[in-house]
Amino acid sequence: MAEYICRLGTPTGEIVTRNIEAVAERELRSKLEREGFRIFSISSTGTKGIRLAMGGESRTRKIKTEDFLLFNQQMSALLRAGLPILQAIGILRKRVANEQLRLLLENVEEKVRAGHALSQAFAAQGEAFPRIYVASILAGERSGSLDEVLLRYVTYQKTISDARRKIKKSLTYPAVLMSASIILVMVLSTFVIPQFMKLYGGVGQGDLPMITVTVVSVSSFISTNLTWLLPTVIAAIIFLLIWRRTPNGRLTVDRWILKTPIAGETVRMLTIAQFTRSLATLLAGGITLPESVEIASESITNRGLREASSGILAGIREGRPFTDSLEASGWVSELALDMIGVGERSGALREMLDEVANFYDSEIDVRLNAITTFIEPVILIFMGGLVMTILLAMYLPLFNMIGNLSGGRGGA
Repeated sequence: MAEYICRLGTPTGEIVTRNIEAVAERELRSKLEREGFRIFSISSTGTKGIRLAMGGESRTRKIKTEDFLLFNQQMSALLRAGLPILQAIGILRKRVANEQLRLLLENVEEKVRAGHALSQAFAAQGEAFPRIYVASILAGERSGSLDEVLLRYVTYQKTISDARRKIKKSLTYPAVLMSASIILVMVLSTFVIPQFMKLYGGVGQGDLPMITVTVVSVSSFISTNLTWLLPTVIAAIIFLLIWRRTPNGRLTVDRWILKTPIAGETVRMLTIAQFTRSLATLLAGGITLPESVEIASESITNRGLREASSGILAGIREGRPFTDSLEASGWVSELALDMIGVGERSGALREMLDEVANFYDSEIDVRLNAITTFIEPVILIFMGGLVMTILLAMYLPLFNMIGNLSGGRGGA
């Protein structure tokens, strides 16, 4: 028997993912339909592994966020103007510039034309479309306000993208400075310092200042062993990058990030903002709280926090309040818990989740500005100190030699 990964809609309205063994896919489909499940997608675990090993198929690859947002904005406008879904998809498919997205929309159009619901058609494309997007479309189909749901998703995705863009922008300049520092050290150690040492060839090592001896020793080690040192460093970086992509590697690195003083707290704040915003978006579309929590948990990028969040859904299904289940995860701040608790008790959970997300978005902006303001002068001071150390190491023996010559002439 083969094992299949099934994404299903339950009779109660939840979206679940299950691993089911069956003789054939057709038999499995018939069985699930008889049991009242709505089938979004069925894929064999064996064929999926082969596709991933070979690099995957085009329909499972991620598409660019900008192209996807533009498509959803235009889709919402066409639906709001009264065009049928099939006609709207056909129009946009011809206008999309991204080849990958066009192929995906062709598949979606074929499935809709064959009688599938729009949410089923998007879910059938595998991992190309986020699960929160498919759930939002399903909520729009249920409520009859698909255009509003699409606009809400566009707003959600823009906010998430802006936050990521701010983080990248804040880290770009420090990364450039650090790279420049490393290149500067390599150039000075490999080319400049050896040329200076030719001037001091006749001077004994005991007559040179300690700073010069130290810098020259480091430079000699780098220049002498560069042929094996550079390939070793590159190989180590490649190995770490590959290991970082494995489940254990990513979990280990993510846990280590959470333990660092500044980065760990920033990641927690980012996760709180994204998690609460995802929940608010799903709840606004009419998705139930357990289903919303399950889908929003997938938006948590830090594997350590995602693992800690695994008990939230179980707590809700056991009948515990959402705030208590969230508190048991151990990573949500007390302020966020207090705000969410007030919203849950007052019946305004969705609105309060939006407030929490907006609050932490503002806090993240302030924190990133503070970190950038602190890091930039530190790196500049480090670079200046490094250059000053090398200059002193190179010119101090020269100054001593000139001083000795002047002293000798004065004595004569």
